[in-house]
Amino acid sequence: MTETTLHSSAGSARTDKALFAITGGFIALFCAYALYDIDALSALVDAGFAFSARYFGLYWQVLLLATFLIGLLLCVLPGSKTLMGGLAAPEFKTFSWGAMIMCTLLAGGGVFWAAGEPIAHFVSAPPVFGDLGDDQLARANAALAQSFLHWGFLAWAILGSLTTVMLMHYHYDKGLPLAPRTLLYPLFGERALRGPIGVITDASCVIAVVAGTVGPIGFLGLQMSYGLNALVGVPDNFATQAIAIMALVGLYTVSAITGLAKGIKLLSQFNVILAVVLLIFMLVAGPTTEIFAGFFGGMQVYATYFFDMAMYRGEAGMFGDPGWLGWWTVFFWGWFMGYGPLMAIFIARISRGRSIRQIIIMLSIVAPLITNFWFTIIGGSGIFFEIAEPGVISGPFEGFNLPAGLLAITQAMPMGLILSILFLALTMCFVATTSDSMSYVISTTMTDGEPSTSMRAFWGLAMGVMALILISTGAGGIGKLQSFIVVTAVPVSLILLPSLWDAVRITLMLGREVKTATL
Repeated sequence: MTETTLHSSAGSARTDKALFAITGGFIALFCAYALYDIDALSALVDAGFAFSARYFGLYWQVLLLATFLIGLLLCVLPGSKTLMGGLAAPEFKTFSWGAMIMCTLLAGGGVFWAAGEPIAHFVSAPPVFGDLGDDQLARANAALAQSFLHWGFLAWAILGSLTTVMLMHYHYDKGLPLAPRTLLYPLFGERALRGPIGVITDASCVIAVVAGTVGPIGFLGLQMSYGLNALVGVPDNFATQAIAIMALVGLYTVSAITGLAKGIKLLSQFNVILAVVLLIFMLVAGPTTEIFAGFFGGMQVYATYFFDMAMYRGEAGMFGDPGWLGWWTVFFWGWFMGYGPLMAIFIARISRGRSIRQIIIMLSIVAPLITNFWFTIIGGSGIFFEIAEPGVISGPFEGFNLPAGLLAITQAMPMGLILSILFLALTMCFVATTSDSMSYVISTTMTDGEPSTSMRAFWGLAMGVMALILISTGAGGIGKLQSFIVVTAVPVSLILLPSLWDAVRITLMLGREVKTATL
C-alpha cells in the first residue's frame, strides 16, 4: 500500500474509542492530580520509581543486551536479505529514511544530554571504572564511554531492531494491525488482537510514549527560557517557557498533520542538515584533535568495558538499592523501552522495501556510531574546555543544570552567541521531530487506517498542554515525569519480551521460503 493509498483511506478510518478513552483519561487524571497536589503525586511516583528500578532493573539490562546481540545474529541469517513491507524498492530514499530514524532517539534528548551527560560523568566518574584519581584523560574516556553506553548500541537496538521485523511481517504479510498488541500475537494469538489484552497493551505503550515525549517538550521550555535570558535578557519565567512550548506545539502539530511524506520528512531533513552544519563548525573551530582522540579513546573504553557497563549492578546486586544505577542506566533504559513499540511502528511505516539486514544495521550500528560522534563533538568539547580551564563548564553546570551546561559549551566556542542561538533553534526542531513522529504514531495506533487530521492535532496539543501543566507546578514537575517514565516502562518491557525469539523465527522462516522458491 503506497503513501497515496494511505491518505485516500483517511476518511474511512475508525477510532478505537476504548483505547482513546483509557489513554486520554489517564493523562487527564495525571495532570489534574499534579495541579491538585504535586507533593502527593511526587510521593506516589517516587515509590513507583524505587520499585521499578529495584525489581526490574536487572531484567531490563538483560533485555537490552539480548536485543542487541540477537539483532546482530539476524544480520547473518539467510532470511536477512528479505525485503519487508511488500515493496520491491524502498519507499523513501536512504537520506530521508536515515534522517527520520536519526531524529527519533537523538532528537528526544540528544542535545540536552549530549552536553550534560559527558561532563557529569567527567566530574564524578561512573562507579564501574572505580577510582580514576586525577588522570584527566582516563576520566574523559570513561565519561564518554558511559555516555556511549546510554545512547549507543543497546539504546538504539531496543527502539525497533527486533520489533520492527515482527510488525512488518505480521502487518504487511499477514494483515494484522500495525499496533503494539501485535507484538503479543506469538503468545496469545487472536486474544492479543481483540479484547482486553490488546487494549491494555496499546494503552500501556501510548502512555509510556506520552510520558517519554512530554519530558523533552517541558525541558525545551526550560532550556529556551534560560537560554534567551542568558543571551538577550528575556525574563526567565513561566510566560517565556509557555510561549516557547506553544511555538513548539504549533511547529510539530503542523508537521504531524501533513503526514510522513511531507512535514515529518521535511522537518527531519532540515534537522539533520542544520545539525551537520553546526557539528562541522564545532569540529573545525573547536578542539578538533581532542575531539577525534576522545571519540576513539571513548570507543576503545566502550568496547573494552562493554559487557561490564551493560551488566553493572554495583551495590544493587539482584534486588538491592539501585542508587547511581537507578538514576542513570535504569532511567535511560526505561525511557527508551517506553518508546520501543511505537517507534517500531514508525520505523515499520518508513522502512517498506528495506531488508531485515538494512533495518538492523541502520538502527543497531550506524545510528549509534553517529550518535556517539555527536556526543563527542558536543559533550567531548565541554570536557576538553573544562580540562583546559577548570570550572568553565562545571561551574555553570553545578547542580546538574543541563540548560546552563549546553550554553557554557557553545559560548566557549568562537562566535559563541550565534552558535548558542542556532543550537537553541536546533533543539526546538529536534524536539519537534520526536513530537510530530509520536503524535502521528499514537494516532495510527488508535485508528484503523490513516489517522485523521483532528486525531493527530489532538495528541500534539495534549502533550504540549501536559508539559505546560507540569512546568507550572515548578521544575519538580518535569523531574517527577522523568521518574514516571521509568514506572510506565514496566509493562512495556514485558510486551517486548516475545521479540527475542519471534524475530529469529520470522527471519529463519523467510529464509526457508526464499530457498524453496529458488528450487
